[in-house]
Amino acid sequence: MSDTEKLTYTDLVLRIEAPLRRAMIATYGIERGTEAAAEALAYGWENWGRLSAMDNPAGYLYKVGRSRAIDVLRRPRVLFPAIPQSGLPHVEPALPAALGRLSRNQRVSVWLIHGYGCPYQEVANILGASIGTVQQHVTRGLAKLRSDLEVDDG
Repeated sequence: MSDTEKLTYTDLVLRIEAPLRRAMIATYGIERGTEAAAEALAYGWENWGRLSAMDNPAGYLYKVGRSRAIDVLRRPRVLFPAIPQSGLPHVEPALPAALGRLSRNQRVSVWLIHGYGCPYQEVANILGASIGTVQQHVTRGLAKLRSDLEVDDG
């Protein structure tokens, strides 16, 4: 889209819906995360006039989703589904609990970048952070996961 074309709400949703939903799921679990993303997008639709003038509407909607998810339960609790043992490649059974022990930003960064292959810039936009900050979250999150899961890189 060129600088002279105005971003429409449909354009924004097509660009950010999947990463926003994934970030919410990584932060709050499947049910609350999906619901938070939907509520954030509904908020965006209702407030498009104000949102369209923002430099980072994706980051703003991520904050709206977080706010809506926290309103439901004051203390966010990440619940990852149990990993079925048949028909899937081996996944470390302790991984969901270890992911749940990461900080929110570490979990979202690791989940989106390594779980979904999202580019660092996209994750930075969602979190409203710099690429360097996201890189730090990923580095620290992976180090904590390796430690928690007793994984040796050597």
